[in-house]
Amino acid sequence: MHRSYNSILPTHNKLLQKRWDDTYYNEHRRKVATVVPMVDTRAPPTYMHLHLKLKKLQLEEERLATIERDNRILLEKMSYIMRTRGRVDNKNNYEYKSLNREKRQRELLRVTKENQQILSRITNRKPDYSHKKLLDDWDENQKFMDNISHFPKDWWIQQRQESKAQKERETQSAEKNDEPRSGKGKKKKTDSAQQNKESDTDRENQATPDKDEGKSQEKSPSKSPDKSRSKSPEKSKSKSPSKSPDKSQSKSPEKETQDQNKSKDDDDEHEEKTKEQENVKG
Repeated sequence: MHRSYNSILPTHNKLLQKRWDDTYYNEHRRKVATVVPMVDTRAPPTYMHLHLKLKKLQLEEERLATIERDNRILLEKMSYIMRTRGRVDNKNNYEYKSLNREKRQRELLRVTKENQQILSRITNRKPDYSHKKLLDDWDENQKFMDNISHFPKDWWIQQRQESKAQKERETQSAEKNDEPRSGKGKKKKTDSAQQNKESDTDRENQATPDKDEGKSQEKSPSKSPDKSRSKSPEKSKSKSPSKSPDKSQSKSPEKETQDQNKSKDDDDEHEEKTKEQENVKG
């Protein structure tokens, strides 16, 4: 066998070389079989005192023993009470005794007396101002304001009421006239109602600046006929046309000319005021 062995390295004796190689190879195989890893990947060791806690078990047993003993004592007491009348008496004859009760009562009486005295002084006190006198002064001031004002009191409300009454009259007259007519009459009604609404809105928009100007400007006091003359032209326009011819017939021509001139002056003043307001707004 040693004669057929071909060694890797050159040698003089094949037999010895074969034995040496075999010993080296066997040693290598033994080392490989008994090799130990460099990193320890085994599970950690388990300790019994960490898993089985004897002290905890002992404490739990002691706690259960005390509970059992207390329950047994309580059961014995309950059974004794059920068999007999029991030794417990719920009556309490102790009387509450306060050391400063009389002092507190005296203090309470003193405070109540003082409160009653204060109340009597407040109720018996006469007022320094007379409300009747104040109301009389207010009424007198209102009279002066009515005399000074350009327009009468609540003239816009009266104007609205008159315009509503005029609308109702127009609608009633239109309904009476349009009853025998066909669907064309209905269209005319709606158009007239829209026109009336538009005219009312225009009147209200014109009335609001007149109201503000009448408050801001101070004018000389005037008598009742001057008030009627200085009314807004819109109010005169809103009146029914049936009354105007009767008045014109009853008045003299001189008065008619005077009224016409005054109405023109009022119109001019109204236009100037509206222009001034537009300029201020712009």
